[in-house]
Amino acid sequence: MRNKFLAIPALATMVGACSGKSSPAKTDSTTATAAASSGFTLTAAQKTRIQVVTVTPTLFQPSVDVTGTVAFDGDRSTQVLSPVSGPVTGLLVQVGTHVARGTPLATVASADFASAVAAYRKAESAYRNLQRIADQDVQLFKTDAIARRDVDQAQTDASAAAADRDAALQQMRSLGVDARSIEQIRSNPAVQNIPAVIRSPIDGTVVERLITPGQLLQAGTTAAFTVADLSTVWVLANVFETDLATVHNGQLATVTSSVSPSPFIGTVDYVSALVDPTSRATSVRLVVRNRNDLLKKDMYVRVSIKSNANRSGILIPTSGVQRDDENLPFVFVETANGSYARRHVTLGAHIGDKYEILSGLSAGERVVADGALFLQFAESQ
Repeated sequence: MRNKFLAIPALATMVGACSGKSSPAKTDSTTATAAASSGFTLTAAQKTRIQVVTVTPTLFQPSVDVTGTVAFDGDRSTQVLSPVSGPVTGLLVQVGTHVARGTPLATVASADFASAVAAYRKAESAYRNLQRIADQDVQLFKTDAIARRDVDQAQTDASAAAADRDAALQQMRSLGVDARSIEQIRSNPAVQNIPAVIRSPIDGTVVERLITPGQLLQAGTTAAFTVADLSTVWVLANVFETDLATVHNGQLATVTSSVSPSPFIGTVDYVSALVDPTSRATSVRLVVRNRNDLLKKDMYVRVSIKSNANRSGILIPTSGVQRDDENLPFVFVETANGSYARRHVTLGAHIGDKYEILSGLSAGERVVADGALFLQFAESQ
């Protein structure tokens, strides 16, 4: 921006030199003169400083170029909550560790867990006893030693005990007890001091550890770890109203960042139904393959969303578009008599180093593509 302002005096010098002003009383015939409402003319020397092109309809593939922020893939990441209450007794993994589903992450000394284990042992013992009685009653009934109703009652009691045992077993599983520990409890009632374990619910990488040894955890409330599959990430891009109509689910996109010389490839996964009331932008979510885990959470990136179809329109270089005092875009158009006039235009998509012109220009018109800043200064002299 500083160089742009420094260029103004230089432009003034060039314009002054080209206009040939030697004194207030004398005006050279080669001076740039105002040309009524149709525009203004330039000297031959001044014309060498601009480039004029004839606009024609062009076939192009629109793209939306915006900025975005990296986030963990919400479908492949999760905060791991402690399933039990109690103090942390041990941390079993470090941040950055790759873990599989079910991998122990930490141990907790929990009265709730101990109660669940005890309840399962009692339910297992009651079931075994009642099932044994039911089996014996069946044999006694075969010898007419007991009535049928006694057999039915014994089998009902055994079934109820089996349901209680299964409920106690499910309670232990929900608290993180693995199949091996359950088998030890079932086969050896003398096994004691089985710790409560916080386990990873998914395959991925431990990206955050949120607890410390001795910290008191609350069941279902305290977040202990964050585990994420980093092979893909979400990129949340902000798209404004003028570009929103060209963005749809399934479109391919490229994501560029200084962390890699080559772009990352992604796909538009969701276009939000809400507009941010502050920025007036709509959030667009992309799923991006995270090559070598280079993209990190909260990293800023540049996003280019490609349209699925080509379309025809008028394109002019971005250097040919200027802004007036009200920040409205305009271009300089060469008129039939060789002068130059401002023309307000409506801008569309940004296609590489060009703008799409939605209205204000027609095919065949000649527009200043390079040197518009010089013309804008010359016009004001």
